[in-house]
Amino acid sequence: MDQVSNIFSQLLGLAPRRLFDAAVARHDGMRLARGFSCWDQFVAMLFCQLGQAHSLREIREGLQACEGKLVHLGMAQARSHSTLAYA
Repeated sequence: MDQVSNIFSQLLGLAPRRLFDAAVARHDGMRLARGFSCWDQFVAMLFCQLGQAHSLREIREGLQACEGKLVHLGMAQARSHSTLAYA
């Protein structure tokens, strides 16, 4: 699991957080967000693509499995099923 999280972290490094936040601010991306930041959604969707998840449950359970490492990726916690569905 450590190797996977290192690769995931390196891929997230290709999208510098400062530039990502600037793009979100420029396009007013947080306007309709309710407790689920654009960065959190980006991390969840990238995780979904890399992990070839086919359902919200797979995304949530995968993120919860590495919840201790999420802080290093800029995500406070694994989001609930309903939050992922709303986003």
